[in-house]
Amino acid sequence: MITYAALMPHPPIAVPEVGGERAQEASLTIRGMQAAAQKLVLTQPETVIFLTPHGNVFADCLTCLIEPHLYGNLAAFGHPEVAFSYVNDLKMVKTVGVLAEKQGINIIGIDKNTSSRHNLNPSLDHGILVPLYYLKQAGLGDKPIAAISIGMLDNLQLYSVGKIIQEAAQTVGRRVAVVASGDMSHRLKDEGPYDFHPDGSRFDLMVKDLIACADAEGLLDLPSKLVDNAGQCGYPSIIIMLGSLDGFQLHPEVFSYEGPFGVGYLNAGIKPGRPVPSILDHLIRKQAESAEARRQNESAPVRWARQTLESYLQGGKTVDRPNDMDEFERQRAGVFVSLKKNGQLRGCVGTFQPVYDNIAEEIKHNAIAAGLRDPRFSPVTVQELSGLAYSVDVLTPPEPARREDLDPRRYGVIVRHGGRSGLLLPDLEGVDTVDQQLNIALQKAGISPGEKYSIQRFEVKRFS
Repeated sequence: MITYAALMPHPPIAVPEVGGERAQEASLTIRGMQAAAQKLVLTQPETVIFLTPHGNVFADCLTCLIEPHLYGNLAAFGHPEVAFSYVNDLKMVKTVGVLAEKQGINIIGIDKNTSSRHNLNPSLDHGILVPLYYLKQAGLGDKPIAAISIGMLDNLQLYSVGKIIQEAAQTVGRRVAVVASGDMSHRLKDEGPYDFHPDGSRFDLMVKDLIACADAEGLLDLPSKLVDNAGQCGYPSIIIMLGSLDGFQLHPEVFSYEGPFGVGYLNAGIKPGRPVPSILDHLIRKQAESAEARRQNESAPVRWARQTLESYLQGGKTVDRPNDMDEFERQRAGVFVSLKKNGQLRGCVGTFQPVYDNIAEEIKHNAIAAGLRDPRFSPVTVQELSGLAYSVDVLTPPEPARREDLDPRRYGVIVRHGGRSGLLLPDLEGVDTVDQQLNIALQKAGISPGEKYSIQRFEVKRFS
C-alpha cells in the first residue's frame, strides 16, 4: 500500500553544509522539507520510492537504478562528505518494470556497466539526495529505497506509471512512500536560472492551489504552454505521484512555498484515505475524445500526414490518397512535417527543395521520416500515435537574402558554408529575433558565426 506521498524540492543550498549562511535565505523551504519528511516517516513505510528529474532522463522511457546498493554524494556542489548509501529495493523495482512492460511503458534499468557504456549516471543524483538529507534527519533509518527517473511521456502515461507503483506495492506487499522530487518555476526572477516569465508565478500558484484542494484532474489538465513557459522540473514527478494515489481519497497539506533565488520551492504532502473510484479510465476516455476532436479539425495535408504515419506503423503500408489531396498532386514544393507531443517537438523532417513528383508524395515520405528517422529522437511507437499533433509546412523556393532581409516571423532561413547547411522554419516559439534565428541555423549546420556563410530565405504555408 501507499502510506504517504510528498512533493519536495531539491535545492542543494538548502543543505546547511552546502548553503552555509545562505541556507537561511531558504529557511521557509527548510522548515517545509522538515515537516514533509516528518509526516512521511510517521507513516512507517518499508520502502521509499524517489521520483527525480535529474537522473537519467529520456524522451520515450523512464529509467531506474538497479545496483543492489545505491550511493550518492554532493561532491558536485563542493561537499563530498554529504553522502548516503542505501539498499535498493530490487523486488519493488523489478515488479514495477514487469507491470509497466505489460502496459507498453518502457522502464530501463541502469547499472554500472550500462552507465559506463552509455555515459550515464549510476548514482543517486541531487534530486534524491537533498530530500533524502531531511528524511534521514526525520528518522528514516536504513529503510530500502528505489530511484526512478522521470521520462518525457505524456501525462496519461506518467499517471499510469504512478498507478503501476501502487499496484507493485500491493503485489509485493510493501508499505511504500513516494517522494516526488521537483522544483517549481525557474523563471520567477531575471536573476534566476532562466529569464523572467509571468507564467512562472502563475504556474507555481496554480499547482500550489490545486494540490491544496486535492484536484488531481486539474493538475493533469494544466495547459502545456503554461507548463513550458514556467521552466519547471517538478511537474512530471507530481503527475506520477498523483497516479500512485489513484483510487483513494486525498488528504493534502501544503507545508511551504517560496522563491528566494528565482526558483519556486513547494513542499506538500498527501495522505491517502478511504478507497474511491479510480479516475484512470475517465482520463483514458478524455484523451481519446480530445484526439478525435483534434482530428475533426485537421486540414487535408495534416490528415494525410497522420494517416500515412499511422498506417505505416500499424501495418507497414501506406493508405490510398484521399480526394481532398488532389490539388497537392498537381504542384511540387519542399515540405516539412512536424510532430509534437505534449507541446514538445517529437520529430521534424523535410525537404527545402522538392524531391518527389508532387507535394502529396513529399508529405507522405516526410511524415514517415519525421516519425521514424529524425536522428534527435527515438522512433515513434504505436502507443504514442493518439497523443501526436501534426503540422505541415509547404515551402516557397529559397531566395538569396541578407541579414536585413530577414524576419523570423515571416521567413525561414537557410545558411550554407561549403558542404554544410542548416535550415530553420519561420514563426517558431521562442525564436523572436534575427540573431536567434541565425544562431540556431548555424548551430544546426555546424558553422561557426565567424565563418563566411550565405543566407537564403523562404516563406511557408502552414497547415495544422
